Amino acid sequence: MEKILERLGVTTKIADEATLKDTIARFKERKMSLPTFAELANPALISDDIKARLANVDPDAPDPLNLYRVHWYNAPDRKGFVEVPVHLVLTKEITGIDATIITIVGCLAPMIGSHKVLAAYACLAPRVILGAFNPTKHRAIWPSTGNYCRGGVAISRLMNCRGVAILPERMSQERFNWLREWTINPQEDIIATYGCESNVKEIYDKCNELAKDPTNFILNQFAEFNNHLAHYFCTGAALGTVFNDFKKSHKDAKLRAFVSATGSAGTIGAGDYLKDNYGSKTVAVEALECPTLLYNGFGDHNIQGIGDKHVPLIHNVMNTDFVLGLTDKASDHTFALYNTDAGRDYLIQRRGVKPELVECFKYLGLSSIANILSAIKTAKYMDLGKDDVVMTVATDGARMYGSEKDLCLARDFNGKFDAIDAAETFGQYTLGLNTDNMIELDQRGKERVFNLGYFTWCEQQGIDIEAFKARKDQTFWQTMRSYVPEWDKMITDFNKKIAE
Repeated sequence: MEKILERLGVTTKIADEATLKDTIARFKERKMSLPTFAELANPALISDDIKARLANVDPDAPDPLNLYRVHWYNAPDRKGFVEVPVHLVLTKEITGIDATIITIVGCLAPMIGSHKVLAAYACLAPRVILGAFNPTKHRAIWPSTGNYCRGGVAISRLMNCRGVAILPERMSQERFNWLREWTINPQEDIIATYGCESNVKEIYDKCNELAKDPTNFILNQFAEFNNHLAHYFCTGAALGTVFNDFKKSHKDAKLRAFVSATGSAGTIGAGDYLKDNYGSKTVAVEALECPTLLYNGFGDHNIQGIGDKHVPLIHNVMNTDFVLGLTDKASDHTFALYNTDAGRDYLIQRRGVKPELVECFKYLGLSSIANILSAIKTAKYMDLGKDDVVMTVATDGARMYGSEKDLCLARDFNGKFDAIDAAETFGQYTLGLNTDNMIELDQRGKERVFNLGYFTWCEQQGIDIEAFKARKDQTFWQTMRSYVPEWDKMITDFNKKIAE
């Protein structure tokens, strides 16, 4: 198993001592250190000295200390830390169901306002401490459908190296605006590929082209198992902390399911953690307009940030219990409901939603809303009751989608969203959600989805068949997770060398 994991980029072996020496020198220049995975899973472990220095650091500044904010425990002001991650508890007045939906909030993360910065850090940090990535020579290439590439550019900037973002041309204008401010050379370091969310292969093709230059270092989130590991240990633990806190005041609460858009299949790795520790089910969400896992289908859609038309290499398919399809009209229209005066007035005055909860809708972007609506579908399918909890994540916030709201209003509401539109939207896409386009995966169903990945990873991307098939066994995933404590020891040693 160790040899297979090494072929897939998961190792504790030093790649190049000279590169490691260059990297330590660069980090000394920057006066920076790296947080361990344990510190990101539990920021209470971060030293008081670093916390004190962080108090004077803007969370949106390219300051290396912001690496210690790459976790789920940032306070609403994004400067301090909290003991329990910021989250929303969604009950019947906003969901229409008896079960409780809880979502943790990702837009409080530093620099990019999305938890994807955690995945980007996790993918690069082990390469740094192993001497595989040289910040003095390499360009870090970050393929993504939006937030991961922004996270990668931010992490690269902190390490004083070139970060290159690759993303589809139809992503929100706010993403491109941010990238133009953060990349070193926007004309060269922002690569817009053909299409939208569904056009992931075009991103891979560009990566393969760039990989011909040895100074380009590809960090493909869809195939980087460190992405899974970060979410297993950090996001999973954060969700567990939130649920344990909820249970203090709801002693009969049971965590029944974790719902996540598949995307790169990093975040859904938190479902493995929750299953191991709470016995919950894991639900994979995709757009109904591109139902790859659900129906072997194809198409395009606008649930930005979830990617599709393939099965990510890092998706632990054999540990996934449900696949669910949600139309992008549901997330587009509900985003308008949550972010217009008429929509908010309707929710407060007619549905009895508390104004303070409505104010928190600023924490919810398109994929965040898709996750919440899918959690409602899941609760209905599982016939969950008042003591049952479904958890999910809010990847990013509303500020990244102002342009998308305007497009939706112009396209579907004649440019104006009124009280009738609000009632119809809530009735159709919240109260009216049903359990169609949802499959409970049996053994054959899991094998069908698993096998779909062969065409992308073996035939197109050159992963050897032995390594591909090894992922079917849960021993593969369990063995891989044992590497994280070893990386933490190496990070600690790396930081000591920087301080010398």
